[in-house]
Amino acid sequence: MAEMEDFVGQEPQPVDDDLFKEPMKKRRRSDRDQRFRAFPSVEQSALKEYEKLESRTRRVLSNTYQKLIQSVFLDDSIPNGVKYLINRLLALIEKPSVDPIYIGLFGSTGAGKSSLINAIIQQAMFLPVSGESICTSCIVQVSSGCCEQYEAKIHLLSDQAEELSVKLDPYIRTKRRDWDEGSAGAQMWPLIKHVEVTLPKSELIPEGVVLVDIPGTGDFNNKRDEMWKKTIDKCSVIWVISDIERVSGGRAHEDLLNESIKACQRGFCRDIALVVTKTDKLHLPEYLRERKVGNQVIQSQREAILERNEMIKLQRNRILKEKLKRKLLTDSKVLEASDLVYTVSTQEYWQQALLAEEETEIPKLREYIRKRLLDKKRRMVTKYVTEAFGLLLLTDSFNCTENPPNEYLHVSGLRRFVEEKVQLLEKAMDQCFAHIARPLQEGVRRARTSYRRILGACLVRSRGNQGFHQTLKAVCLKNGVYASRTLARIDLNEAITQPIYDQIDPVFGGIFRAGPPTGSALMPHIDAFKHSLQEKMTEIGIRNGWKYDSYKKSFLIQEISAILGGLEGHILRRKRRIYESLSTSVQRDLQPCYEEAAQITGRKACERMKDVIRRGVDRQVAEGMFERAQERMQHQFQQLKNGVTEKVKGSIATMLTLASSQGDGLYKELADVKSEYREMEKLHRSLREVAENAVLRRGMQDFLMRMSPSKAGPPRT
Repeated sequence: MAEMEDFVGQEPQPVDDDLFKEPMKKRRRSDRDQRFRAFPSVEQSALKEYEKLESRTRRVLSNTYQKLIQSVFLDDSIPNGVKYLINRLLALIEKPSVDPIYIGLFGSTGAGKSSLINAIIQQAMFLPVSGESICTSCIVQVSSGCCEQYEAKIHLLSDQAEELSVKLDPYIRTKRRDWDEGSAGAQMWPLIKHVEVTLPKSELIPEGVVLVDIPGTGDFNNKRDEMWKKTIDKCSVIWVISDIERVSGGRAHEDLLNESIKACQRGFCRDIALVVTKTDKLHLPEYLRERKVGNQVIQSQREAILERNEMIKLQRNRILKEKLKRKLLTDSKVLEASDLVYTVSTQEYWQQALLAEEETEIPKLREYIRKRLLDKKRRMVTKYVTEAFGLLLLTDSFNCTENPPNEYLHVSGLRRFVEEKVQLLEKAMDQCFAHIARPLQEGVRRARTSYRRILGACLVRSRGNQGFHQTLKAVCLKNGVYASRTLARIDLNEAITQPIYDQIDPVFGGIFRAGPPTGSALMPHIDAFKHSLQEKMTEIGIRNGWKYDSYKKSFLIQEISAILGGLEGHILRRKRRIYESLSTSVQRDLQPCYEEAAQITGRKACERMKDVIRRGVDRQVAEGMFERAQERMQHQFQQLKNGVTEKVKGSIATMLTLASSQGDGLYKELADVKSEYREMEKLHRSLREVAENAVLRRGMQDFLMRMSPSKAGPPRT
C-alpha cells in the first residue's frame, strides 16, 4: 500500500508513544509582525486579522490539548475516541501556518532570471548574474524569514565534499569560457544538488513565498535532473523568462513554454505567465524604420519602449492563450488570469534613466506575489478555524453526561448508506477515467505512424555528425535523455510519445480540474459524495431529534470535510506518476537498445549507434510498445481509483465507530473545556466579519487609487 502513504489528512496513528508530546511553541508577536512588512497597510490589516484569528485558535487548541492530556495522564487505558481526538488536536496545533508558494522562474541561460530575482528582492548583486563566462548551474531557492542574517543551505548530491567554500558564488555558477580546472567552483559545483537562500525580514518579499531560479534545460547528472523535474512540478506558479530578443521565436523559447504547460498537467502549477526581460534594449532608428503601428509620432526612446512593450503584450498574450487552449481546457484557471505577459527591465528599475519604477513592472510582479499569498492565507485560516471548531464541538460533547440511552447513533443504516455512495463514487471515477480511453487509443495510433519521422528528426543534424557522437552516446547512457547547458534538452522517449500526449492533454487536464460535478472532472464527484454524506447526517439529526447530541452531528459533518478534503493533495501527487507513465513505459522498453548503442565505439560509431536505436525502436513498436504504455497509464488510473476508495472506506468507518457511543467507553469524564468551546465559537463567527472588513478595505483602497493622480514617467528626450 505504498500509494496510500501520500495521503494528506489520513487518520491518526495510535498515540501510546506520542500521546503526551509537547506541541510546538507559538511564534512571538514581534516575529509575527515582521512577516507583514512586505505588504501595504490595507493588506497588512487583513493579514493581521487573519493571523490573530489563527493565533487565538492555536491557543484554544493548545489549552484544550493540555487539559485532555492531564485528564487521562494516569489512566491505564485511554478510550479510542479520546486517542483520536488528542491526535487530531496535536495535528492541528502543529499544522504549518501556510504551505509555501513556489514561484518558478524558468528560462534559458542569460534570460535574466537571477537579475529579476535580485530586482524583486531589492538586492542588485545578491545572486550572481550571467556575464561572458558564468551562468547559474543549479536550482537556487530564495525566500525570506524572521532570521537576523542571511542564510544559505547547500544541499549536496553526496557526502564526498570535505569542506564548503564560505562564498555562495562557486556553488551556483559554472564557467562557460576560459575554464580553470583548478578553481573551487570547478571542483565543487558537480556535488551540489540545490541551494536554499533565506533573506532576513524582507520588506518586499513576504514570508511564505519561495522564488526558484530554475535552469531551463535540466542537468546531465541524474539526481540533479530529477530535482529539476520535481522542482518544476511543485511550483504553483511558473514564470517563463525570455529576453526581448528571443521572445519572438526560437526552439528554446517554445521548449520552455511546452515544459511549463506540462507542469500544469502533471504537477501543482495553476498559473503560467510569460515575463519578457531586458525591454530597455531598443535601437530607436531601427525601430522607427520598421514601425508599422498608428500615426502617433514617437518623440523619445521612452515612448518607443512603452509602445513596443504594449505591442508585445497584446501579441504574446494572444499567442500564449491560443497555445494554452490547445493543451488545456478552455475553462482552465490558467486562462482566467488577468495578466499572462509582463514586460520588465531590471536595468531601468535600478537606473530609471528612461522608465519610471512602475513602468519596469517589477512592482507589478511584487503585487502579484502579495495577492497570491494573501488569498492563500485567507483560505487556509478559514479552513483551519472551521476544522478547529468541529473538534471543539466533539470535545465538549465528550463531557456531556446527559445523553439518554435512546439517543445513541445507530450506525448500521448509515454504514449501508455510505457503502452505496462509495459504489456510486467508484462508478463516477470509472466514468471520469473512461474519457481518456479514446484519445489514448487515437494517440497510440498516431504514434505508430509517426515515430520513425520523429525519431529521425531527433537523430539527424543539419551539420552532420561532427560532435554529435559524444552527445548521442550521452543520450544512450542516460536511457534516452540528455540535458546540457549549451544544447536543447534531448528526450527520445518523450519525443516519440508526444503524439499520444497531444491527444490526451485536454482530457487529462479535465479529469483533474475543478468544476461542476459533470463530465470528466474527478474532484467535483468527490465533493458531491461529501455533500451527500453531510446531508444524510443532517437528515438523521432532524429525524432523530438530536436534542442532546447535536454536537455529534456537527462534528461528523465537519470530519467528513476534513477526511475528504485530504484526498486532493494525494490525487495531485499521483497525477505526475500517471502523466509520466507513458514516457516512463517507453523508456523501460527501450533500455536494452540504449545499452547496446552506448557500447558502440570505433569507426562510424555515430551511424552505427543510430542504426541500433532505429532497429530497437522498430522492434519494440512491432511488439506493442505503445500499447503497453497505454495499458500502464490505464493501470495507474485504476490504482488511483482503488487508493481513493480504500481511503474513503477506512476513514469513514473509523469516524462512524467514533460517533457510535455503544460498547467502546468513548464518553468519559474529561476536563471541562466549555470556556475553550465558547471562545472557539466566537472565533468561528468572526470569520465572516474579518472577510467583510477585508472587502471594505479593498474598496476604500481602490477608491483612493482612482482619485489620486496617476504616476507619470520621468520626462526624457
